[in-house]
This record gives sequence, C-alpha cells and structure tokens, in this order.
Amino acid sequence: MTLPGRQERQPRWAGLAWALWVLTLLGLAATAWLDALLRQAGQPALAWLGAGNAASAGAAVVAATVGALVASRRPRHPVGWLLVAMGLSVSLSAAGSSYKWYGLGAQPGSLPAASYLAGLSNGLNIVYVACGGFVLLLTPTGTLPSRRWRWWARVAAAAAGMFLLASALTSLPAYPEYPGVVSPIGVPALDEPPLGAVIPLAGGVVLVALVVAAGSLVGRFRRARGVERQQLRWLAWGAALAALALVAAIAELALHGDTPLFQAALGLCLALLPVATGAAILRYRLYDLDRIISRTLAWGLLTLLLGLGYAGVVLGLGRLLPEGSSLVVAAATLAVAAAFTPARHRIQQAVDRRFNRRRYDAARTIAAFSDRLRQQVDLNTLTGELLAVVEETMQPTRALLWLRPQALSNASTATARGR
Repeated sequence: MTLPGRQERQPRWAGLAWALWVLTLLGLAATAWLDALLRQAGQPALAWLGAGNAASAGAAVVAATVGALVASRRPRHPVGWLLVAMGLSVSLSAAGSSYKWYGLGAQPGSLPAASYLAGLSNGLNIVYVACGGFVLLLTPTGTLPSRRWRWWARVAAAAAGMFLLASALTSLPAYPEYPGVVSPIGVPALDEPPLGAVIPLAGGVVLVALVVAAGSLVGRFRRARGVERQQLRWLAWGAALAALALVAAIAELALHGDTPLFQAALGLCLALLPVATGAAILRYRLYDLDRIISRTLAWGLLTLLLGLGYAGVVLGLGRLLPEGSSLVVAAATLAVAAAFTPARHRIQQAVDRRFNRRRYDAARTIAAFSDRLRQQVDLNTLTGELLAVVEETMQPTRALLWLRPQALSNASTATARGR
C-alpha cells in the first residue's frame, strides 16, 4: 500500500539508474587506463585527463551520483535521468577520445573500430550542455514552465541531435591533428557546406538554449509559491556559487594558467548545479536554506572581524612591549576569546535581520509570547495565543491543541482559587 503524497519506489528503475552510474565510473576508469597507454607510447599530450579535464571528470561523477539518487527515488522525474545522462556523456566522450587517439595516433590499427568512434566521441561533448539546459528548464517540477515552451524544447533537442549526427557523419573526425584519418561512416560530400554549417549552428542553438533555460527560472520563481519557491531558491543559491567559482577559475586561468587552483574552481563550478538541483528535487531540509546562508555569512564576518582584531592587538601591543614577548600573543588570544561570544550573537542577529527574516521574526514572536505567558492565567486565552504563535512561527498546514480533561479541571480549580 502506498501512502498518499509519497511516490512508490520501483526497484527496476533504481537498478537501471545505479547501473548507469557504474557505467559512468567504468568509463572514467577506462579513460585513465587508455591515458596511461598514451603516455607509455610517448603521446602524453593526447591523454584526456592530462589535458585539463580533471574538473570535468569530477563533475561527471557528481552529476551521475546525484542523478542516480534522484532517479532511484523519483523515477518519473526527468531531471534525475538528465543528470545521469550528463555524467555518462562526459565519461563516454572521455573514453572515446582516449580510445580514438590511441587507436589512430599513438598505435594506429591497434584498437578495433577506433575510426568509427572518432566522430561520435566528438559529438558527445554537446550532450552535457544540452542536458544542462533541460535540467534548468524542467527543475524543480519536472515539467516545462508552460505549454508555450514546448516548441523551444523541441528546437533545443533537435539542435543537439543534429550536432551529434553531423559529428558522426563528418569524414575527417581527427582533423586537424591527423588530417589523414578518414571515418568509414563519414560522407565527404556533406563536409562542405552542409556539415560545416550545421555543426556550429546547432552548437550555437544549444548554448543559447542553456542561457534561455536559466532565464526561464526567473519567471518560474515569480509565479512559484510554497515548496516550489523554496526549491528554486536552492537552485538559485547553487547557480550563484557556481558563477563565483567560474569567475575565480577564469581569473586563475588568465593569471597563472592551468593550475590545480583553476581545476578545483572549475570542478566546483560544474558540480554545484547538479548538487543544488538534487537537493531541490528531493526537498532535503528545504527550509534550512535561509539558515545555511545566514550562518555562512555570520561565521565569515565573525572570522574576518576577529582576525582583524587579533592583528590589531598584536600590532598595537607589539610597539609597547619588547619584541618577541609572549604577552602580545597571550593578550591577543584572550581579547579574541572574550569578544567571540558577544560578537557572534550580535553578528548573527544582524545577519538574520537581513537574510533570515523568518527566523528573526519567529524569535521575536516567541520572546513576546514568553513575556505574556508569565502574566496570563486564563487557559482559553493561552490556548488561542499558543496556536497563533505556532501558526506564525512554524506555518503548519494544520494545528490542533489537545488538553486532558483532568488538566483542564485542575487548571480551572487553580484559577478559581487564585480569584
């Protein structure tokens, strides 16, 4: 028997989701093995993981994991399967790329069907972007924002399919690195101009679809209410952090090139959106988002202020006391320890007042009710006030208060004696 409001889990769909997750991991493992063969053959530049794609591999694992979790719990929700497809497309593209370069460039003829997979592995790169656009378009309800979006969804899906098909049918899949490699399934007559125009045009449509899908969230957020609005706030929070990580990655790339910091920032950018999407769909601790934001800001400000205070005390006392005196460090530590608790409370209240207004208002309501509770003795009045406070602070769909008859009679007797 299935409880109302809960979706029955179907083991076969859960098994399929986790099987695709395992396939994603196996594809990345095969990529690492083929990359090792490429390095042994003296072609390290052709290795996929060695070409700055470690962040993409990590994002693929995150997307596949979140997608498998969502698909196994809510198999009818399309976003879970889209996330799985995102991770799997990166894995298959990576494995196909390493397979192609080893079988065509490092050791020609050593791997079967390498030339067949060459164009297909190139085209799989668009699947991640296309699925990302549909994730934004269908989150959090699993449906389009309105019926008017159907034609655009079909255009975006057709563009991704045309890009994939054109990449598979091109006759020079390894150009310009290996212009002599020709695909057995390629059609030379279609290279110019049909395929040469279709590939960039279809890729541009997919990129535009990603931007348009992100813009659709603004209109959806304005119309959303209740749980859906909270779900979209999770997605917006993840998108904002992803944008900051992307800016940091671009800045690091421009200043220092492909460094571990760049890889970490890029991986964080690519992984945040699937995580935020999964949290929104599964509704995991949805109403704690305001608390997460306020606590993050409060602890960040507290760390900054205490760090500045510590540095100020050290510099100030360092001029008055002898150089190398341990009293400077001891005094600064004691000052920071003494200011920690009051500073944390004041900063948390200031942040809650601005970013977590519901918690701030709820705390004020409870404090005011506690003051009235000390002066109020009428049980009927207290009952009404208690239910009003619960409804205002917790916002339940329904609230009931049950009192035992004995407790009611005792309270009435106590009230009569007090009079």
